Amino acid sequence: MPLIYSSGPVAFDYVFATRDGDEALDFLHRCFVDGGGEFGWRNHWVGVADDQVVAVGAGYGADRKWAFTLAAARQILRHYGIRRALGVIVRGLRVESVIRPPEGDMLYLAHLAVSPELRGQGVGRALIDQLVGLARGVGGRRVTLDVAASNPRAEALYRRCGFAVVGERRSHLFRGGLRVPDHRRMERLLD
Repeated sequence: MPLIYSSGPVAFDYVFATRDGDEALDFLHRCFVDGGGEFGWRNHWVGVADDQVVAVGAGYGADRKWAFTLAAARQILRHYGIRRALGVIVRGLRVESVIRPPEGDMLYLAHLAVSPELRGQGVGRALIDQLVGLARGVGGRRVTLDVAASNPRAEALYRRCGFAVVGERRSHLFRGGLRVPDHRRMERLLD
């Protein structure tokens, strides 16, 4: 879970951390164990080396939108209760104005992260190649992802993997000292 969280800690905290002490990592852990939805284990590829999780990422298409929406609603209600769930849902919808969900025929890559000690050693590229292979396997034509404008190292990796910036969304989301960064949509067309 710490690796998934590290893929977007500010956005995760903006949506899932609460004033009364709930932390985003606690919610993400619960979702991962549950298995369903965007944050569940069924939706993630995990890289392991020497019995340690060293990489994680997810790939999914627009066809999962409603299943993910229902799973998220269930997970949010169970974790936060009715009283606090509405605020979490509203913040999640606001983040979707910056980090758009997949649409059409795209395979969307999300929650990409590599252990800090292994960055720059090809692990991220191998993970991306594996996820791009998913798109090829189902006849996908394009793969997309979003990267924080404040993360030039990740953007450089994605460029080396054949992705190009196709748009940028400005963020005006602030909460409790957190500012969700602007995000760039990157896309790779498949042969």
